[in-house]
Amino acid sequence: MEFIKKNISNILFFAFIIFLFTPYGLPVRAYLIKGVSYISTRVFDMEIDESERVHLKTYDWQLIDMQGNTINVNSLEDKVIIVNFWATWCPPCIAEMPAFQNLYNDYQNKVEFLFVANDDESKVRKFITDKNYTFPVYFAKTKRLEELQSNSLPTTYIISKKGEIVVDKTGAADWNSKKIRDLIDGLLE
Repeated sequence: MEFIKKNISNILFFAFIIFLFTPYGLPVRAYLIKGVSYISTRVFDMEIDESERVHLKTYDWQLIDMQGNTINVNSLEDKVIIVNFWATWCPPCIAEMPAFQNLYNDYQNKVEFLFVANDDESKVRKFITDKNYTFPVYFAKTKRLEELQSNSLPTTYIISKKGEIVVDKTGAADWNSKKIRDLIDGLLE
């Protein structure tokens, strides 16, 4: 007990380093980020003002799904599309996945979901299997579309049927919120 009292600051510092820089702290960081993202989604409006929306110049982008099938995003023109760039090592990505799964459960036949992994395929496969996620996961086969360039993870775009980027969100969010559902419902009309 004397040892603990004398070294409590060292113990706390070591625990903080483990939490911050090792995979052991990943679930806790994801949980904390999830709480912050849910608050920010409700406080901040993610929808881009109509006068500032960017239109996709082309849909010509090839992806490979986890079964090895190639999809060209050209085939999704005139549909509402949600594109999410993520990785298994990214705490904010992990934090928002349950909300995405819930959104996917309700909108999978109405909206095209493209979860594009920036990670090793075997790690992605294990992550998806361990978490029992059913949404479609892809890997980029060709360079990203010019309008979907970002160096941050996660980054999510919601694209209208007309090819307008309606949402361009970097960081975690509550993608299953009423605000997002209302936005998607409006885009589907």
